[in-house]
Amino acid sequence: MVCVILEKNGIRKEVKVGFSWTTFFFGFFVPLFRGDLKWAAIMFFGAILLGIATAGIGGAVLGIVMSFVYNKIYIKELIAKGWNPAGKRDRLLLEDNNIIGK
Repeated sequence: MVCVILEKNGIRKEVKVGFSWTTFFFGFFVPLFRGDLKWAAIMFFGAILLGIATAGIGGAVLGIVMSFVYNKIYIKELIAKGWNPAGKRDRLLLEDNNIIGK
């Protein structure tokens, strides 16, 4: 897993790109601790609803799917809020992972 550094108003934030092991093991707590309440609620209620409907299997599947996509979602939302790649290496990494356009 590779890190990319984003900055806004002189503040720097290190964000991982790719599969999220923390989301895999800790689920909705990851966006909750990052302050991403919208995705914490989506993951929490999605897991509950899918879990009830499928005897727990759907909640587990949602957790696995979110492990693959959550870091990308988080980075895209940071960029939409005005965060930018700190350097050329970070920009190229985001372009290579189809997070931002070239």
